[in-house]
Amino acid sequence: MKRLLPIGIQGFAKIRGSDYIYVDKTARIHRLVSSGEGAFFLSRPRRFGKSLLCSTLGAIFEGRRELFKGLAIDSLDWEWKKHPVVHLDLNPGNYSEGLVEMHATINRGLELCARKYDVPFVGETISDRFARLIHAIRERWNERVVVIVDEYDKPMLGTIDEPQVHKKIRAELKGFYGVLKSCDEHLKFVFLTGVTKFSHVSVFSDLNHLVDLTLNPQYADLCGITQEELEQSFGPEIDGVLENTGRSRENYIAELRRFYNGYRFSKKHLKVYNPFGLLNHFSNEGEFLPYWYETGTPTFLINIIIKQRINIADLRDLRVGYEDFRKYDIEDMRAEPLLYQSGYLTIADYDEDMNQFALDYPNEEVRTSFAKSLLEQCFQPSQEASSCVKTRLPQALLKGDVDGAMEALRSFFALIPYDIIKETENYYETAIHIIFTAFGMNCRSEVRIASGRIDTLVETKNFVYCFEFKLKGTAKEALAQIDTKDYLLPWAGSGKTLFKVGVSFDLEKRNIGEWITGNNPPSSL
Repeated sequence: MKRLLPIGIQGFAKIRGSDYIYVDKTARIHRLVSSGEGAFFLSRPRRFGKSLLCSTLGAIFEGRRELFKGLAIDSLDWEWKKHPVVHLDLNPGNYSEGLVEMHATINRGLELCARKYDVPFVGETISDRFARLIHAIRERWNERVVVIVDEYDKPMLGTIDEPQVHKKIRAELKGFYGVLKSCDEHLKFVFLTGVTKFSHVSVFSDLNHLVDLTLNPQYADLCGITQEELEQSFGPEIDGVLENTGRSRENYIAELRRFYNGYRFSKKHLKVYNPFGLLNHFSNEGEFLPYWYETGTPTFLINIIIKQRINIADLRDLRVGYEDFRKYDIEDMRAEPLLYQSGYLTIADYDEDMNQFALDYPNEEVRTSFAKSLLEQCFQPSQEASSCVKTRLPQALLKGDVDGAMEALRSFFALIPYDIIKETENYYETAIHIIFTAFGMNCRSEVRIASGRIDTLVETKNFVYCFEFKLKGTAKEALAQIDTKDYLLPWAGSGKTLFKVGVSFDLEKRNIGEWITGNNPPSSL
């Protein structure tokens, strides 16, 4: 009998009451709630378990110990005292309608809390009603109040393409969340979640007492599923896939890790899986599909990348400091923190000397899916153009067929709209990089080595391809540069066949012109 997977279920009580699988995070939550009274903020990408975390916190502070039987917190030191909990979820609103819809969403949430705790729901503004509600509950129940706000930033994210509406909403929310500071003496615990942190002169400017847990190593796995949790909690699901597919456990776990793991949220070397992708994978008999990616479109992000002229081929090597993660305001909308906070990039490494984080794609799901979005938006290929490379290109590269791969690329460019193509070397290099990535190849561009910088490098199980491109030079000159600078020297002992590919572009035809190939046998140059 299949076990129940909590796909889309965000209520802790429902999960525990209906025998859904629950990955026990209560030991980590206990560390948080036992750390003392205070106000906390956690940023994580969408569909990463933030709502379930909020629901779990609410159940803990409401003293619902029966829901936690058998979980870690049940055996830890915790006073199961009942506290009034004001739990607001701003996710459901359609904020394209601006202040009207935001007011309606917040008022509905506040009014439900007023009814629950039998206090009046009064006030002229949402900020006034919020403050009066907290005071009234404290007075009525003689207990300090717990406030939990899930997706606090949804009204702002929903209007990011409408600057005037966005600014009005932001100004209103600044006052609304400012209540949490003015009512501090009546509050026991405050917890806010969101995708982003609108900071500095924006929403959080008045909440200088808020503790940001987003990059805190102690809470790096508060949301998401670790490798250990995966293998402990989903053993029957893993066994089921292995039985149906005949795969070896080692290869299957490695593929799971490659496709869905890789999110890192601190300096700590700890990576987690996206829960939504994993649950859907098991629900769909072990099919490796981009479940998380398909729940949202990164159109706005891609527009930011294009507008700020971010090097698309170099997204895997972006570097940011602590302060850069906080630069999320409509007046200073940088691509790097946007890509990180939205989950399209994650922390790959931390340089302690420079106090910088290196960013990269978290996994294969995001890497290939994001490349496909870039391909569609930047190059507008027809269905015919995409189809001509979808199968031909990967098959050729996996077989060591350079001519077949180049012919597939040439066919693609021939079908791109004339006015899209730009007469620059970077345009062609970027397009080729995105095509390789979008169709599942392990591609890196502008690869820095001791002797110089490789234009594009593609690795498969048996082959390494080194591409050098020339717009105003010849394919022969491009190939000579690979040889002169020993670009393939680092891969000499890889045991793979090494291909050198010099490519020139034809400006008149707006396509790949000539290419010359040289190859070396495995483990030699």
